[in-house]
Amino acid sequence: MRIALFTDIYLDIPGGIPSSIKAQKSALQKLGHKITIFCPGDQINNTEKDLYIVPTHRLLRPNQAPLAKRPKRILQSIKKEYSVFSDYFDLVHVHYEASCSIAGVKLAKEYKLKLIQTMHGREDIAINTNLSAPTKYLVARLLNIMHSISLGRLSSKTERLPRKDRFLIKNSVCQNMWQLMVRQANLADAVISPSAHFAKNLKQYGVKKPIHVISNGVDDSYLQNLGFSVRSFKPNEHLRIIWNSRLSKEKRILPFLQSVASSKHKDRIDLTIIGDGNQMQEAKNFAKSHLQSSQIKFLGIVPHEQIFNFMQNQHISVINSYGFDTQGMTILEAVACGLPVLYADPAMDEVVPEHGGLRSSNDSVAAMTDAIDQLFAHPTIIEEMSKNVIKAKGSVLQSTQISKLLELYLK
Repeated sequence: MRIALFTDIYLDIPGGIPSSIKAQKSALQKLGHKITIFCPGDQINNTEKDLYIVPTHRLLRPNQAPLAKRPKRILQSIKKEYSVFSDYFDLVHVHYEASCSIAGVKLAKEYKLKLIQTMHGREDIAINTNLSAPTKYLVARLLNIMHSISLGRLSSKTERLPRKDRFLIKNSVCQNMWQLMVRQANLADAVISPSAHFAKNLKQYGVKKPIHVISNGVDDSYLQNLGFSVRSFKPNEHLRIIWNSRLSKEKRILPFLQSVASSKHKDRIDLTIIGDGNQMQEAKNFAKSHLQSSQIKFLGIVPHEQIFNFMQNQHISVINSYGFDTQGMTILEAVACGLPVLYADPAMDEVVPEHGGLRSSNDSVAAMTDAIDQLFAHPTIIEEMSKNVIKAKGSVLQSTQISKLLELYLK
């Protein structure tokens, strides 16, 4: 098949969406399919093959991410290269909801190509958490209006959009972002959710198109030359914890560091922090004031294929987000390495293998501190969890998940 993947988040951005797209691309190409990724970015620094850089703003880079120009400009550019889009592609798979992704939707509709939409994340939480009032109310409203206008007559074909409630849509920020997400999903022929709990939420808030739960996957090639054994934590050791996520408010890096600093055993905890984000400096400042410099290493952005090297000698991986992640690539990557998971969100029970992780009792700093201290009180838990995680290792590899994706493509 000839597949066009559209996404607004790919180049220069570490995280779950880019890594899942790369893994899908690699697995599909190994099976002989032709993949082209359409995304914003810097053409000069691009070394990846089978990539089409859409018109991108030079100076506007929210959170250091490349920002695509208006869908109209993107469509004009693509049509110069692919005059009749359907002569080059059999299917369009869209991974986001902003300008580049909107262009993908419009091309699929114009040329009557099958359209698959993956709904990756809770954009309502991202806006609500990272922007202050009143800015977040204005931004969410503008994004929703621009999304509707950009889709033009197509947007009128979506079902009734969700209103505020007492569950997930508690304010107008959430309402606007959920309306945007539902509008985007209902234009597809089929929708992919990486988890069952997010699929349930999408359906509850008005997504009428068929929703298929297909997990993201870890690129097999990243692990082929690495060996991972069952982890064990000896009573005289320092506990080695790895953080492999953005350093941002929605990922809750500061509450996690506060939990470590509050632990009775904080002098026996070694942290490796991989990632960057809008709270990097705050995290460093907190660590400098409350933790010893020998305890914590901030590595910044690490090439994705190298992250697994750092996981080889860790005891446990941590993901501290709550209500934000629809799945959590951090969890899948830990499982692929036989690494237990320390986490806070009950929704992640679906993703963490049974008895393969330790969840705090709630989302408070104190609860996470208690969970950390449990590992010191019962060090054999690490080995027990690691054994269970290793049993599930194969399930998180992209080679396992790709057959489900292909089956949906060919339906």
